[in-house]
Amino acid sequence: MTNALPGRLLQKREDPRRTSFLELFFDLAFIFALTRLSRAVVDDPSLNGGFQVMVMLAAIWWVWFVTAWSADWFDPRAPLIVVLLLWVMFGGLLMAAAVPTAFDSHAALFAGAYVAIHLGRGALLIPALRGHPLQLRSLRVAIWFAISGAMWLVGVAVPPAREVLWTLALVLEYSLARLRWPFPWLGRSSWPDLQVNGDHLSERYQQIFIIALGELILFAGIAYSDSGLHLESTLAFALAFVTAVALARLYLVPAGSRLGASITAAGPPGSKLALLAGYLHLLMIAGVLATSVAMEMTIEDPRTEETAQLALGITGPALFLTARILLAWAVDGSRPWARLIGVPAIIVCGFATQRLPHVANSAVVAGVLVLIVLVDGMPGLRRYADRAMRDGASDQRRPG
Repeated sequence: MTNALPGRLLQKREDPRRTSFLELFFDLAFIFALTRLSRAVVDDPSLNGGFQVMVMLAAIWWVWFVTAWSADWFDPRAPLIVVLLLWVMFGGLLMAAAVPTAFDSHAALFAGAYVAIHLGRGALLIPALRGHPLQLRSLRVAIWFAISGAMWLVGVAVPPAREVLWTLALVLEYSLARLRWPFPWLGRSSWPDLQVNGDHLSERYQQIFIIALGELILFAGIAYSDSGLHLESTLAFALAFVTAVALARLYLVPAGSRLGASITAAGPPGSKLALLAGYLHLLMIAGVLATSVAMEMTIEDPRTEETAQLALGITGPALFLTARILLAWAVDGSRPWARLIGVPAIIVCGFATQRLPHVANSAVVAGVLVLIVLVDGMPGLRRYADRAMRDGASDQRRPG
């Protein structure tokens, strides 16, 4: 007897796909996770603390990314998909709640929720896809998540090896996605099996990046409100706002709006670009997170000369710009020279101001970002001016 359920769950690849309310609701868990991660950086800004935060961010991002990729294939109105997204959302909230002590007393909650999310997804989708070719894809993914899940759980049981095992598990998972989840006797997924709707996934990337920028503005605003609203804090808050606007502009222009079209135009192999964009968005969000913490520290104490603030204030924007340059290169082969120069400029200028109050460092970094935005926008301004001059000239030639 034929199983009709896959036909009711799956969306046709050629159908237009917009983000559903449920997907946006699911993103609320990521908002909570970012707030917990930024608190973890503030509490422990050491190199080891930063490494642990990066491991947790990579795990939480992988939950979001795999879920967004999976949801692209299914009708979000289907009851099973509603249950799946709510299951993942609740697991994500548990992971976020455990972030402050994920490498200590609540490692079991963080890792257990992570493993349960991925195995639960397979437990729901594999039976539902019975008789459909995509069932094999879900089976391969679930098997590998079971294997990596063992590494997560062993890391819980063996604290000295926790950081190493969790890192290796993430490297395995991220690598297997690029290799199309190969498994002995089951083969590997084809690119058509992994094909996504470029416009939909690109829209999801933009939405989650806006959430990361929202976290920057939120905590900058909270820090400013609690600072006494004096002049130096006001200046630091203004710099945080300028930095957020510059990051938003640099994200969207020039290739950000063309990502979806590029994925779609490439056909099934466009999944490689979609996956690479996922990896690069992790780095961009990490850069925004570091920038957010640095701006918060500056607003709270504009005269501070704390090394952690300097490191975060330089690393965050430089990491964002580097990932953004690579994304532009992947999308259309462009190598925007202003951004290429901007990365070393941020690093050099940042260290050149290390003996000054860090509000000065924030001003220099914000200035470099704004300068890149202006240089990026010059070709567009010239085209606009030329068009305006042509239109004006044609209006003058018209008989009155």
